[in-house]
Amino acid sequence: MTDSKPPQGPAEPQLDPAEQPLPADWLAWVRKAEQLATSHVPGLVVPAWLRPTRGERRWPITVSILAAIVLQVLLPPRLTEPLPRWLMPSLEAALLIGLTISDPLRVERGGTMRRAASIVLILLLSAANAISAVLLIRAILTGKAGAAAAPLFASGASIWGTNVIAFGLWYWEFDRGGPIQRVAGVSRHPDLMFPQMASPQLAPPDWEPHFVDYLYLSFTNATAFSPTDVMPLARWAKLTMAVQSAVSLAVGALVIARAVNILRT
Repeated sequence: MTDSKPPQGPAEPQLDPAEQPLPADWLAWVRKAEQLATSHVPGLVVPAWLRPTRGERRWPITVSILAAIVLQVLLPPRLTEPLPRWLMPSLEAALLIGLTISDPLRVERGGTMRRAASIVLILLLSAANAISAVLLIRAILTGKAGAAAAPLFASGASIWGTNVIAFGLWYWEFDRGGPIQRVAGVSRHPDLMFPQMASPQLAPPDWEPHFVDYLYLSFTNATAFSPTDVMPLARWAKLTMAVQSAVSLAVGALVIARAVNILRT
């Protein structure tokens, strides 16, 4: 007597694991991830530096550039050679006036000409200050810096202050593609990591880096000769901070050493 087997239907096709339907909870997480990528997660407050916002106010940038121009004008003529003393400040002032007229209240108007003018302005500030720093260092090393400590301190302080402003402008101009790109919220990968980015719960939702934050970064890097609270992530940021630290160290150390030597004699 043989056992009878129940009739079997056609075998069900085996699905590839990659084609298996996702569980409901996984589908929910995928949808949240997609919405987060487009900044549309219901109930989630996206930080301002990750979404489009209004441009920052221009007056802090304008005041800082004017201060740098004044510091250059106050330098003695021997630290602006061989160029005429009025040439670089005049060019810088002209570019500043043009940028202010074209975008007076907030930095939110893009364009190739405005970006080029802004970069040229920062380049002129940096080049003029670099020439003055080299001339001051040469004067100290050759013993032609003068016999008075006060003028030497004043010249060194002017060059150091202009250095802080110029590098603050460089950081502000190139972090995440520049101020206009930051306004649009295009770049998701910061070149400079501020504490508020790493810990969003420590800052209000509308916080984003403005020029004052980059100026503070420049100041701390020029005094500590290393990153303090803002970490450089991009290679250009690391190299720029290294150059700024080297310039500040050279000017500061030589000026102080020479001034102390003068005061002792």
